[in-house]
Amino acid sequence: QVQLVESGGGLVQAGGSLRLSCATSRSIFSINRMGWYRQAPGQQRELVAVITSGGTTNYADSMKGRFTITIGNAKNTVYLQMSSLKPEDTAVYYCYARTQFSAFWGQGTKVTVSS
Repeated sequence: QVQLVESGGGLVQAGGSLRLSCATSRSIFSINRMGWYRQAPGQQRELVAVITSGGTTNYADSMKGRFTITIGNAKNTVYLQMSSLKPEDTAVYYCYARTQFSAFWGQGTKVTVSS
């Protein structure tokens, strides 16, 4: 089992920045990959960014250059630094962890970007 706890969401103006955090109950080295997805009202959940335990990253095209996913020094926290935020980035952001056998989700943290 992997417990995930997100934090850092909130209200920000367009062009601003936010950093989301996802604390895990296990070291990321025991997890294949972690990442962030988001779901806007009335929309399907979509990939934002993922990172492997080795540090390889992958981003959705619309987030490239604006969002950065990193692993914390303690190796049990994953961060999503979001910059140049747009109103269309408004969504609930979910932390995701994938082990060899299972996938786990956090409870989500809401990000609202005002125009």
